Amino acid sequence: MNSLSTLLIVVGLFLLGGIYSFVKQKMPKGLIVLLSIGAGMCLVAGVLRLEVWN
Repeated sequence: MNSLSTLLIVVGLFLLGGIYSFVKQKMPKGLIVLLSIGAGMCLVAGVLRLEVWN
């Protein structure tokens, strides 16, 4: 596992925590959707960059 894939996964998990927090605070749905898309993209990019697929 290289450092970039680790960083992307950590950022994705951080954004997932932000989604949970925003839902509890009843923030606007558009902001939660935007954050969800960003978290999903970070997690997918981090998993796809793992070196176990070679």
